[in-house]
Parts: sequence; structure tokens; C-alpha cells
Amino acid sequence: MKKGVRDIFMICLGAVIVVGFFMLMYFLVYIAIPETNKQILNLVIGALIASFSTIVNFYFGSSKGSQDKSEMMNPPETGVKQ
Repeated sequence: MKKGVRDIFMICLGAVIVVGFFMLMYFLVYIAIPETNKQILNLVIGALIASFSTIVNFYFGSSKGSQDKSEMMNPPETGVKQ
């Protein structure tokens, strides 16, 4: 994938996970969950919490800074040869 397309995909995927996380939290607080679905819901919530924390750590942690630093050290080729 091209650099711009990859960034857009990562941002959209992150946004979907974050919105899903907050929607599930809303449902947990305001909607009664049937007893038969509690185990599945706990599994989904655990996966979403892990994904949410990974996204927050990437965008606000050292991974984003490391990626930016790597890009500065290795600029993309412009296709012009000297």
C-alpha cells in the first residue's frame, strides 16, 4: 500500500475500534444484558479494551515518535536520479 493510503486505513480502523469501545461501554451502563450473552460480551469487551489501549499507546506513546524519527532519517525517494 502507498504511504497515504496506509495512514488513512490506520486512522479509520483506529476510529472504528475507539467508537466501538465507547458504544459497548454505553450499552453496559444503560442496557440490561441477558445472562446467556454475558460471557460473549466479556470476551468482546476484553478484546476491544486491548485494541483501544494499543491504539492510544501508538498515537500518544513512543511508537509514533519512533515512526516519525524513522521517516525523517529515511525520506521517501522522489524518483529523480542525479
